[in-house]
Order: sequence, then C-alpha cells, then structure tokens
Amino acid sequence: MIVSYLMLIVCVLVGVAFVTLLERKILGYIQIRKGPNKLGVLGLLQPFSDAVKLFVKEQGTPSMSNFLPYYLSPVFGLFIALILWSVIPYELGFINFDMSVLFFLCCLSLGVYPLMSAGWSSNCKYSLLGSLRAVAQTISYEVSLALILLSYVFLTGSFSFVDFSVYQSSVWLLWLMFPLSMVWLGSCLAEMNRTPFDFAEGESELVSGFNTEYSSGGFVLIFMAEYVSILFMSSISTLLFLGGNVLSFSFYMKLVMVSFLFIWSRGTLPRLRYDKLMYMAWKSFLPLSLNFLVFFMGLKLILI
Repeated sequence: MIVSYLMLIVCVLVGVAFVTLLERKILGYIQIRKGPNKLGVLGLLQPFSDAVKLFVKEQGTPSMSNFLPYYLSPVFGLFIALILWSVIPYELGFINFDMSVLFFLCCLSLGVYPLMSAGWSSNCKYSLLGSLRAVAQTISYEVSLALILLSYVFLTGSFSFVDFSVYQSSVWLLWLMFPLSMVWLGSCLAEMNRTPFDFAEGESELVSGFNTEYSSGGFVLIFMAEYVSILFMSSISTLLFLGGNVLSFSFYMKLVMVSFLFIWSRGTLPRLRYDKLMYMAWKSFLPLSLNFLVFFMGLKLILI
C-alpha cells in the first residue's frame, strides 16, 4: 500500500509539471502567441528547467518572521494536497475506505491552516491581508461544496467514491444534476483561488497574496500545492459528474478536459469585483445547493 501510494505521488508530481506547461501553452494560444517552445520538442522540458531554476535560487528569509511556522507552512500545504489523493478509488491494493467523502471534506477543511500560518508568520501586513482574504473565501465556498456532496450522498446512499462511479455506469450525473455541477465547478475555482476568484492575489496592493515573502523552495511548495489541488479537484469532479472507471483511459481524458476548463477560465474571465465574492457564496451558491439538498432528501424518501 505504501509503495503504491508513493508511486501515485511521484506520478502526481510529474503530472503537476506538465499541467503548468499545458496552462502556459493554452494561455499563450488564447493570447495569440506560442507559449514555451524553446526547451526540447514543443517546450516539453520547460517545467524541469523552471523547477531547477526555482530550487537553486537563494532562499531569503524575512528577518522578523516566525521562523518555524514560516518554513513549515508550505510543507504542510503540499502534504495536505497530496494526502487527499488517497480517496481516489484505484482498486489495486490501494487505500479504499467506505468514508472517503467524509475524509475528503476533513482534509479540504485543513487546507486553510497552512494559508493562515504562512501569511501570519511572514510578519508582513500584506501577506496577512492576503491570507485573510484567501481563508475567508475558502471557508465560504467550502460550505457549498459540502452541501453539494451531501446531495450526492443522499442520492447514492453511500459515503464512498467507489459507488459514485458504479452508479454512473448507465447515465452521467452531470445530466441529472446540471445546475449543481455548474455550482460545483464555480466553488472549485473559488476553493483553489483561481480566476475569476483569485482575490488572494489582489490587485496592485497584494501582488501575490499570502506568499509575498516566499522565494525559492518555499514558493515552489506553495505553487505545487496549488497545482496538485487543481489536478485532484479535476479528478473528483470527473468521478462525481462524468463517472467511469479510474483505471480506464477515458477517465483521464475527462480529467484533462476538466483541467482544461479550469485553465480556460483563467484566460477568459476577468476577476470579479471583491464585493461580489461573498454575495455569490452566501446569496447565490448556498441557497441553490441547500434547495437541491432538500429536494434530493425528499426524492430519496419518496423512492424508499
């Protein structure tokens, strides 16, 4: 089990490298330019060049920072992002537990702590402001994510992600629950601080959100945690809405398409106004997901 998990982690980290290349290529073509195309064939070696460049840069530490939490926050952020992958049902002697939905929600909630401690321990008011914005946003949209998942739990009668793929052998839940799937995609974008919800990065006053004081290795770990989350949320979205066996080629094609949607939104949509952020979380997404939850609870009672 440990060997299979380590192999999965290595594959995920290699996948992260190429997701960054895919993003730069897609954004390049959206902006009518080539994107990375110098290193290797079609720029395939660009991610490895970036990794080497970032890791060999000098590690600067703010003199007034809280040293231990400052260094450990990016490590814990990446650790939580990687541990989430244990809920994907691989059926090959891998971790396969019945409460995977619950475990997913617990680990997702833990993700705010590295954000908060990274901003606070930098001892810089801009980093603290960026982390506060990121934490407030993440917590707000996690409520909608949890309610949407509860709707699925009521529909399937199971807390296991294995059953989600089994139930979709005939028809995708995307067609049965189209409004919820759109709310899910929007909440995922907000959860990962992606455009149009990248308020943690702010405008001219915050530059890069909570990680303004990080460079070299610390920045790489934060960056990797973000892209590991994108890949993971793409795979969970595929499991929930598009079904399919995790070991099939079609599953990974769907996963790439969902990742493409996340990247496409970055190249197309402008950043929302900040006062619209909580409006969407509490007055748009939350009532819709709550209504659907009540509807599916009633539907389950009628069917029983």
